[in-house]
Amino acid sequence: MARATGPADRYSTGAIWFHWVIALLVLFNLVVGIFHEGVPALKALMGTHKAVGITVLALTLGRIAWRLGHQPPPLPAELAGWERTAAKAARWAFYALLLIMPLTGWAMVSAGDPPRPLGWFGLFDVPLLPVTKPTAGVAHDLHEVLGLLFAGLVLLHVAGALRHHLLLKDGVLARMIPGITSKR
Repeated sequence: MARATGPADRYSTGAIWFHWVIALLVLFNLVVGIFHEGVPALKALMGTHKAVGITVLALTLGRIAWRLGHQPPPLPAELAGWERTAAKAARWAFYALLLIMPLTGWAMVSAGDPPRPLGWFGLFDVPLLPVTKPTAGVAHDLHEVLGLLFAGLVLLHVAGALRHHLLLKDGVLARMIPGITSKR
């Protein structure tokens, strides 16, 4: 029952590019954000971390707009109900974190003492949010905890993709990799 994954079984080119660009930026930010206190070279990248966060926010808004006009391919029919529920929950959790993480980081920076401009790769300053110090404190705590949860979700997502590819061999991973087709 093997068949090649065709265009109807794949994500759109736009969805694939949004996925991989955002994924690489998120991985960079998770590494810098989680390990910057202990690794001086990473601490030096905090300005880039902030600019990447704003970029992730903008790209996520673009991805959501793209998604509203482009249906993803259906999940394989043979997936169990719990797997469908887990996939849907993971997707919603990713979208929530892709919005909340940059917003909490932006709020933290906005109430700094003294407030400093949030530069976007040295090209321009992003306006600060009108937040109070207590709000920024809550944002800081959320940013740290959600960053660890985000890292865990990324690991689960990668494990799930590898399970589909290596164990189930159902073509799910190939739908999101540019230029790859798989046998089903």
